[in-house]
Amino acid sequence: MNCAKRRIAIKALAAVLLAGSSAMAWAAQVVGTIVNLSGPLMVRKADGGVRVLGLKSEVEQGDTLVSEKNTYARIRFIDNSEITLRPSTTFKIEAFAYESGKPEADSASFSLLQGGLRSLTGLLGKRNKEKFELKTPIATIGVRGTTFVAQFVPPSRAAPPTQASASALAPGLHVFVVDGTIMLSNSGGSMNFSSGQFGFTSSRQQPPVLVPNNPTLRFTPPVAFSLSPGSQTVTATAKPPTVDCEVR
Repeated sequence: MNCAKRRIAIKALAAVLLAGSSAMAWAAQVVGTIVNLSGPLMVRKADGGVRVLGLKSEVEQGDTLVSEKNTYARIRFIDNSEITLRPSTTFKIEAFAYESGKPEADSASFSLLQGGLRSLTGLLGKRNKEKFELKTPIATIGVRGTTFVAQFVPPSRAAPPTQASASALAPGLHVFVVDGTIMLSNSGGSMNFSSGQFGFTSSRQQPPVLVPNNPTLRFTPPVAFSLSPGSQTVTATAKPPTVDCEVR
């Protein structure tokens, strides 16, 4: 190999190594911390590695979090937003970027693959509401500065009609707005939901609808989770259209 070809090969190798290091830096960016945990919480890293998280563990872009059947987990992100996972939830941090002096670079994209969560808007969602999205298999949630609860029930996880109890949630995406406003969108259409309202959609093609009664949507983390400002406990109620919310 002559000198010219050698230089070209070295430059090409350097470019590949630089690109690889940039990708690793992106994947390894810490975006939040586990601040409350009531049981086992697993993380699947962007590189495929799996490990158990504990209290004060850091989470990164590309992480997929999986809570066990008795586990609630509260994550505080670098903009002071919070997401609390309910038991039996799979949740992915697709992208998250926040710097106080660079609002144009804000990004917050999450995926709720199954289960449920409570989301509390932070600084990013307040200054760049359009940069926040929570994707689910059948619809996407956008915020207008808010606290909301969402639960996705896959069709395969729903009990057969002959076995379903009165408290079983129907397959689909259920939402409840504690404060502020959210927009629920899919290929069937879009709809805004405000404080105190319940919403639902059963599939990608079905437009979101307002639900007058609580469809037995519950979100009851341990008391210790409710000691921070803005935390809410959501339980069932038979009185439309309100929900029994206790602010601690």
